[in-house]
Amino acid sequence: MARTRSSSCWRFANPSYYLKRPKKLALLFMAFVIGTLFIWDRQTLVKEHEEQIAKLKLDVRRLQEEIEGSLSVGVIKNDYLAKKVLSDDPIDVERRQKVKEAMLHAWSSYEKYAWGQDELQPQTKSGVNSFGGLGATLIDSLDTLYIMGLTEQFERAREWVATSLDFNKDYDASVFETTIRVVGGLLSAYDLSNDKIFLEKAQDIADRLLPAWDSSSGIPYNVINLAHGRSHNNRWSGGDSILADSGTEQLEFITLSQRTGDPKYQQKVENVISVFNRTFPDDGLLSIYIDPDTGSGSRSTVTFGAMGDSFYEYLLKVWIQGNKTASVKLYREMWEKSMNGLLTLVKRTTPSSFTYICERNGNSLTHKMDELACFAPGMLALGSSGYGPGDSEKFMSLAQELAWTCYNFYQLTPTKLAGENYFFHTGQDMSVGTSWNILRPETVESLFYLWRLTGNKTYQEWGWNIFQAFEKNSRVESGYVGLKDVNSGIKDNMMQSFFLAETLKYLYLLFSPPSVIPLDQWVFNTEAHPLKIVTRHDSDKQHYRPIIRQRARKEGRN
Repeated sequence: MARTRSSSCWRFANPSYYLKRPKKLALLFMAFVIGTLFIWDRQTLVKEHEEQIAKLKLDVRRLQEEIEGSLSVGVIKNDYLAKKVLSDDPIDVERRQKVKEAMLHAWSSYEKYAWGQDELQPQTKSGVNSFGGLGATLIDSLDTLYIMGLTEQFERAREWVATSLDFNKDYDASVFETTIRVVGGLLSAYDLSNDKIFLEKAQDIADRLLPAWDSSSGIPYNVINLAHGRSHNNRWSGGDSILADSGTEQLEFITLSQRTGDPKYQQKVENVISVFNRTFPDDGLLSIYIDPDTGSGSRSTVTFGAMGDSFYEYLLKVWIQGNKTASVKLYREMWEKSMNGLLTLVKRTTPSSFTYICERNGNSLTHKMDELACFAPGMLALGSSGYGPGDSEKFMSLAQELAWTCYNFYQLTPTKLAGENYFFHTGQDMSVGTSWNILRPETVESLFYLWRLTGNKTYQEWGWNIFQAFEKNSRVESGYVGLKDVNSGIKDNMMQSFFLAETLKYLYLLFSPPSVIPLDQWVFNTEAHPLKIVTRHDSDKQHYRPIIRQRARKEGRN
């Protein structure tokens, strides 16, 4: 019986069995096909699973690097910054969303009433070309839209840049304003999106600005005609170039040389630093009036406010931009000299001991501080980590003291918005001088840096209070306006482009995790446009090759 069963089983292995029975042959074929598909599908799933695991491992590794990078930025190293990368405080999420809604209100109003023009006049619902019709607000807003994840708005703005932005204008443009807003805004949009149209446009406008550096000394004239290339200085400056206007193009033009591979932009702006360095004073404080023929100061006015401020800011930031290598060591050395000079201008009030930075004319101090100078706390905090332990703590402490003063510029007025400048009096602390507010960003900029570098949530609370004051006093039906007087609250009719470029961006980042535009990978220009940090090794000449990057991940968060 066993042999009979065995023989009957073997017949199923004989092909002739199936040739005589076509239905069974068809069933066998179907079973073979189904089995093959099943095995192939399982192999595909296993392969996809392995790929997903590999991707997750890469994500984990990148996250670990972000945590380490965030920790390396701060002076105070604790678990706070690491936790912020991994989690998001619900209060921060809510506040960030409120800032994003404010940006949408400002942007949609500009888009509706002033599209393609430089700035919006919200009260009259009209546009005005404050900068020659270069679309200043639109270009200034590109990176803010991108960072906030406002993709549709960014794409519409990108289309306008590609099809309508024209720099061939018979217009006398400010070299400084055009560089920080337009060149900086376009380069930042390129670094974030990797869209070459932004780089092409940045190179176009930079080429039109370059003849401004053709002075006897190489110090640029501050005004140039975009169509004809004729440059000059303003009458009100007595023919002199202004320090901030002449020393605040380095970040943008160095970036342009790095991205295009053309060294001419960097050479022009770094020659300016070489000229200044030849006669750089021991205290590192330069006159705000510079003779473009000799490169020397023509008068003795020194300030960290208007016309001086961003020169000192860029000494530090070019050092950071080059990743702190020997190629950019001179910038750090000059900046440290200037910070020693700044210490000689620091005073404190009575009775409240508010710390402030004086202005100097010759040997005489003026006890006045611009709100513009409120960038200094952030600059000092950012630069403090480059010192040894003792000086690092000293300058961080000074940054925190100055930030408290700047915050009180806001808190001591009826509207809780700061005036343009303040005067300090013995026994009376301080009083508002020029009483307008034009939506400036410097104080919230410093609060952003201090929060990022210390993890102290107090700076977030101060920033939130300032944002609420803007919402209460400056928000109107068609955008945001400044105040003619911070005491009475009377409104003006201008939404400055830097409100979207700087004020709202810094407020948004103040409530975002440190992994959004991390400070060890990006450096902000003086218009808050983030530019990628690129390690400089100028001696090997590789520095001038165009930088090819992978498409950036969008940084927007809801």
